[in-house]
Amino acid sequence: MLICVPEVLSKEEVAEFRRLMDAAGWEDGRSTAGAQSALVKRNEQLPPDSELARKLGHRIVSALTANPRFISAAIPLRIFPPLFNRYAASDGHHFGVHVDNAVRGDHLTGMRIRTDLSVTLFLAEPDEYEGGELVVEDNYGSHEVKLPAGDLVLYPASSLHLVTPVTSGMRVASFFWLQSMIRDAHARSMIFDLDSAIQSLVERLGRDDPETVKLTGIYHNLIRYWADV
Repeated sequence: MLICVPEVLSKEEVAEFRRLMDAAGWEDGRSTAGAQSALVKRNEQLPPDSELARKLGHRIVSALTANPRFISAAIPLRIFPPLFNRYAASDGHHFGVHVDNAVRGDHLTGMRIRTDLSVTLFLAEPDEYEGGELVVEDNYGSHEVKLPAGDLVLYPASSLHLVTPVTSGMRVASFFWLQSMIRDAHARSMIFDLDSAIQSLVERLGRDDPETVKLTGIYHNLIRYWADV
């Protein structure tokens, strides 16, 4: 399941993020990579424990918890504090094929999560850089993702994925992981499809229509059955 969520941040919010990030100090991105990922990772990141990273990350989480499409797709239980990276053409930055760590821990908060889903929130417009596509492998083949600034993509953390080399400009993004209430990916996808159908019915028939009410009941019962909390 690969799902795009548009306009998580407004263009004005993205511009503010970029202004603050451009003035900050950056470090080698391998500092938060696992042993295997560090072998193929070449980028920079904001220091994860910095006040700026935590402040911007909190704003992203607040925006996500108010976004119905994100909630429907992820059904999040815990969201890891967002991290921030950038890929510069001048330094040959890229991130080769890898799988994200199954468990992530945050030493500041003590949070430990099972990484069900990976998240990339784009903070540079596609025409600001060449290359830098996120490529995700799933059962249906390879998918290249390069979204407008402020949009994000959700994909299984267990999938093989990579970031292609940036050949000009600068790719800037936030990346993080979450643990879903619904552990099973197929069940989570089914619930998302059902919720999308319900929202379509609400628009056409209203929330009190008998068919809408019936499907809503099924939706909540499926969550009760599959919830891993």
